[in-house]
Amino acid sequence: MADSTFDVAGIGNAIVDVLAHSDDAQLAALGLSKGVMTLIDAAQADAIYAKMAPGIECSGGSVANSIAGIAGLGGKAAYVGKVKDDQLGQVFRHDLRAQGVHFDTKAAIDGASTARCLVLVTPDAQRTMQTYLGACIELGPDDIDPSVIAASQVTYLEGYLWDPPQAKAAFRKAAKIAHDAGRKVALSLSDPFCVERHRAEFLELLADHVDIVFANESEISSLYQTDFDSAVRQVRGHCDIAAITRSELGSVVISGDAVVVQGAEPVSAVIDTTGAGDLYAAGFLYGLTQGRDLGTCARLGGLCAAEIIGHVGARPEANLAELVAKTSF
Repeated sequence: MADSTFDVAGIGNAIVDVLAHSDDAQLAALGLSKGVMTLIDAAQADAIYAKMAPGIECSGGSVANSIAGIAGLGGKAAYVGKVKDDQLGQVFRHDLRAQGVHFDTKAAIDGASTARCLVLVTPDAQRTMQTYLGACIELGPDDIDPSVIAASQVTYLEGYLWDPPQAKAAFRKAAKIAHDAGRKVALSLSDPFCVERHRAEFLELLADHVDIVFANESEISSLYQTDFDSAVRQVRGHCDIAAITRSELGSVVISGDAVVVQGAEPVSAVIDTTGAGDLYAAGFLYGLTQGRDLGTCARLGGLCAAEIIGHVGARPEANLAELVAKTSF
């Protein structure tokens, strides 16, 4: 691939996560569906936040987590996402830039506040997410900097951001710029309910705009409305690379006639699965943009995912570059 300024440019929901421990009884009392992401409005966000236990706040957003992970691995990363010019927006921007990520999307001056995701973590490490998108929905084509996209080996799109019409236009603009520059486009399917809402459009994206897709077992099965093995066979002809995570079973990577099965990395304890898929994508894309083979890319993804599930929060606590340097490939 031609010389590039950035390895990966991510486009996604710029969200600040609020994480707190919970239990099944509280989820039931709040009427929440365990283990999934649900979109909520400002009033619902305030009501749920008032009943959450004391927690921690940290910058999040699925693709933003991946981009931060790529930077932590030593990759060159850029990000496009909409925040408001408020306290949470300033925190989000500072956190990414402190990681060395290029993030210059203009903040909204008025309108909805910076997005937040209320994450309730149960003892089984499942996370139930209630997301108020706020300023995220204002992201549009004008926020796409053609020079950044054209200078990135891979542009990584977040499936969660496919709801607002303006964001769809932004995605298509970015994909065209990337392909016109000879670059690659990747997509995260994000969530089974996200797939259900946009199945036909996601299939069209894979066929016409996406080279690399990231999904978990539930998401890929939902996309093709079939079992996992049949879904794997079908995705083969829809994009160049499909990287599918399977929790404790590791991951499967499909590319043309090649199928790579990579076992999960050992972990001492599973504390919180928030961000596991995001960091898998970070490791995989970092490896891919460094010219590593698919098996090594999957292993890098697994290493990063293993780090993230060992603690609360979706951003790494360990130095990922040092973690990789100590691992034999």
